[in-house]
Amino acid sequence: MIKYKLECKNCSFNFDSWFSSSKEFEKLKKMKYLNCTKCNSIDIEKSLMSPSLLNTKKNPKSSEIPKIKELKKKLKEYQNFIKDNFDYVGDNFAYEARSIHYNHKKRKKGIYGKAKIKDIKELNEEGIETQDIPWFNEKEN
Repeated sequence: MIKYKLECKNCSFNFDSWFSSSKEFEKLKKMKYLNCTKCNSIDIEKSLMSPSLLNTKKNPKSSEIPKIKELKKKLKEYQNFIKDNFDYVGDNFAYEARSIHYNHKKRKKGIYGKAKIKDIKELNEEGIETQDIPWFNEKEN
């Protein structure tokens, strides 16, 4: 697929359109199937456009870096609070949460662990209150 910026030579209206290839654009233009979305004219030309490049490295703006660091710091503090005040149940989070809820099993501490989004959704639908929070591994910071 290729996206072109098009310009109507009749009313100077600019608009974008997608084509399967550049040859497809030429074919549709030759057959007079392209028309202006504003005035319906068939006098349409491609206009200059910059290429769309994917940037695999998402570099934050320098003004955003302190905000990102502060956010990571707050999340890390929250994470440490959870580690200090809750019991880690690993991949058994959904099972343990149901055991506590349905068996009225008393625990001195709350629990935290790993669960799939589907499991969290099911727990919430059952009336078992859960929260999904971002979790950073020690190696990531």
